[in-house]
Formats: sequence, structure tokens, C-alpha cells
Amino acid sequence: MFSVNLVTWLLAFSPIAVVLLLMVGLRWGAAKAGAAGWLTALAAAVLFFGADARLVAFSQVKGILLSFYVLYIIWMALLLYSVVAEAGAVEVIGLSFSRLTQDRTMQFLLLGWVFSSFLQGAGGFGVPVAVAAPLLMAAGFDPSVAVVGTLLGHTWSVSLGSMGSSHQALMAATGLSGEALAPWAATYLGILCFAAGAAMVHVYGGFRSVWRGAIPILVIGTAMSVTQYVVATAGLWNLSAFLAGTVGLVVGGLLTRLPALQRGEARLTSPSGAVEASHHGMSVLWAAAPYLLLIIIVLLPEMWPTLTAWLDRVQIQVAFPEMRTALGWVQPAENGRNISIFGHPGALLLYTSLLSYLFYRRQGFYAAGAAKRIVSRTLSGSIASSLGIVTMVGFAMLMSSVGMTFALAQGISETMGRAYPFFAPFVGALGAFMTGSNTNSNVIFGQLQRNTAELIGSDVLIVLAAQTAGAAIGSVLAPAKVIVGASTCGLAGQEGRVLRATVGYGVLLILSLGVLTMLVI
Repeated sequence: MFSVNLVTWLLAFSPIAVVLLLMVGLRWGAAKAGAAGWLTALAAAVLFFGADARLVAFSQVKGILLSFYVLYIIWMALLLYSVVAEAGAVEVIGLSFSRLTQDRTMQFLLLGWVFSSFLQGAGGFGVPVAVAAPLLMAAGFDPSVAVVGTLLGHTWSVSLGSMGSSHQALMAATGLSGEALAPWAATYLGILCFAAGAAMVHVYGGFRSVWRGAIPILVIGTAMSVTQYVVATAGLWNLSAFLAGTVGLVVGGLLTRLPALQRGEARLTSPSGAVEASHHGMSVLWAAAPYLLLIIIVLLPEMWPTLTAWLDRVQIQVAFPEMRTALGWVQPAENGRNISIFGHPGALLLYTSLLSYLFYRRQGFYAAGAAKRIVSRTLSGSIASSLGIVTMVGFAMLMSSVGMTFALAQGISETMGRAYPFFAPFVGALGAFMTGSNTNSNVIFGQLQRNTAELIGSDVLIVLAAQTAGAAIGSVLAPAKVIVGASTCGLAGQEGRVLRATVGYGVLLILSLGVLTMLVI
């Protein structure tokens, strides 16, 4: 096994540094920056970390599987958006939120914070930003503001969202029970809930909007964070974020009836012309029907195990042999990303899209040639996203397979000693940034975080809570997640600008978690 020193650590960090420099500093698109990061990772892996052609090849097959898993969601999310947008329903929903309350800050909170968090609880990767950001844009918010706000807004619901998949991964990686992990994890995520609400509102209107939204953030944030804590500590962590988001929607809707939130405020962004248009009598209920249908379709397999088993009968799974680098790093034999063709979240989005298309066509909301335009819009919006995902995931898998990702975390833990708890959320964020997944970060670094906490005498459960909360933030900063939002809001090729606007808020949130961890311990 190679030893971790400053040179080794810098070499391991080099692909990330290249991507950050190109995307944040030079504002390159994800496809070009990802290709440069992949070449950097390949050079470092072969020349310095002992990778051979066989290991590189297997790591890229893993990357292709994971890329397909992610792209299946992106493609179908784009399809659903195109189906809804072609019928004019997105604009109707945006207009309905404008009429629910004239307060623009409250509109931004309801869609970018509460609704996106609800979708994260019910769905998973990419769905919140793919659905909520276009709705914000339709309501008249600037596309960049819509994407950045939504990315930050649903941060707190990632770890216990997606039916608790990230929490399950942390349990598996550390050998600890969900009951033991849930209290501190829910506490950290509850605090992050308030911070996420404030951060995303600041994206829209600065501190003036934070002050204007203070009461809704406190009231809705309390309702959502308390619900999540109570449900998670009761052993129902797979439903905690979903139920928290549901409560948030109800409380948010009630708050809009307050006189102070019925009065308008000056718009800080220009409304799109589409929002003011008429849509030949489409009701809000019909406009929202695809999203209500999506919720039902997502929840049915979770609540009906027999249906889940039936949908999961056809799966793609590749077994990978043990691999070893020339320096002694061992990648154990394992199965690659398991992809259920008919039960995958992307498949559920596809079912929703097809049923929604048939519904809108029957209701007469499509003009001639609608199907062709839907397909064309989906394909044009997915090309740049697909290239970016493949390159980003490819070099992330290569780094993981040769021990570069582990070297990064180990170097931080060995260097910081008793100050390590401050850096625990950064380790979690690093894993999620590289893989685009809170779940993957918990798998990769969960045991390392536990071992390090035990070695330095820190509370293991607190450090692991910092791990999963940091990973939640890192997952929304990941280029893969940024690509989803950019591609659905017409910003394909401008991912660097979106990441640049998001990363400062993310780093501040992670720093706050680090300080919190040191204070608590």
C-alpha cells in the first residue's frame, strides 16, 4: 500500500483541482472540464498510483454503468419536462404560485426550498432540481437563480431522502444501527434545513430577502426539521424526509394566507412572458397532474413490495473481479451498479411522461407536431449533459479504483489529529462531489470516518452525522447534479457559471458544519 505524503496527496487531488479551476475559474462547460479531469486522473493513476490497463478498463466499465444509472434519470426528467412544457403546464403552475402569494421571496421558498425538498424525499438524484428549477423559471425567476436556489434549497433533505438510501448506506458501511445513527444525523440535517432556506433566499435577493423571509423560514423550517427528527428517530428514516417535505408544503400553503405574505414586493428578476400568457383554459390541477402522478408512481413501489419485486425482475448487473495496483492498493471483487430496467427512478419518470402525454393530448393541449418537438427538445438538452456525466463519473471511478480518493481522506485525517472533527464534513463533501452521490460518499468514507473518530477519541455518532450532512452538501455541488439543473433550464454549456455561483454557499455551509462539530464534541 502506498504511503500518503504531501506529494501523493497533491497528485490525488490534481483531477479535482483541474475540474475546479476550469469550471469555477475559467467557466468551462462540464463536458470539456470533465474530459480534462479524466485525462489528469488517467495520467496520475498510471504514472504514480500503479494502475494497469486492466484496472483502468474495469474502472471505466463501472463508470459507464454508474453514468447510465444517472443518465437514465436525466433523460427521462428532461422528457417529462418537455411533455409538460409543450402543453403550457409549466407556465400555468408558475402563474398559480404568483397568484397564491404576491410575495416573491415566499414564492421562491415554496418552490425552491419546500417543493424541491418534498421531491427529494419522494424521489432522488436530480429530480428536485430537474422539476423545481424550471417551475421557478416559469414563475419569472432568472434561470441561474432558479438552478442555484433549488440546488441549495433541497440540500438538507438529501441524506434521509430518496427513501433513506444514504442512511442505509451509512449503516452498511459502518456496521451501526439506523436507530443509533438517526438522532445525530437528523439533528445536523435539521440545522442544515434552516441554513439551506436562508442561503437559497439570499441567492434571490440578498440579505433583504433573507430578512423578509425570516418568519417563513423559521416556521416552515421548524415544521420540517422536527417532523424529520421525530420520524427518523422512530425508526422510519426511509419516510422522514418525504413526510417532512409534505408537512412543509401544508404549513407553507397556510402561511401564504397571512396578510403580510399576500402583499407583493418589487421583482428582482424579470418575469418571463410565458407566465403572463393564457393557456386555453388549463386549470392548475390539470397543469400539476403530471407531478401528482409522479408522486403516486414513485411511492407505489415503496408501499407495495410485490410491485417492486415485479418491476425489478429485469436488471443489469456486472460482477467485477478483485483488482490490485502495482503499489498494493486492492479493489475488492464486487458487483457494479445494479440497474433495474423497469423499476429504476428513470423508468418511473418515463411512465409518468407517457401517461402525461396521453392525458394532455386527449385534453387537446397539444398543437400539431407536439411529439416531434418533445423528442427534439429532449435530445438537444441531453447531449451536453450526457458527455459531462460520462467524463465526470469516469474519472471519479478511476480515482476510487486506484486509491486516490481514499488517499485524499486519509491524508486529511492523519494530518489534523484531534482537529479532525472540523474536517469530517469536508471529507463527506469530497466523496459526494466526486461521485455526485451522498450514498456513495457514505459507502466510501463511512468506515474511515468511524475508524478515525475512534482513534482520536471523538464521538463516532457525531462525526458520522457530520459525514452524511457534509456529503449532502457535496452532492448538490457535484458537477453531475449541476448539469441536471443547467440542462433543464436552458443553461447547457454554462455549468461552470452555475457551479461558481453555488460553490461559495456550499463551502460556507460545510464550514459551519465543521465549527458545529468541534463545538459539540
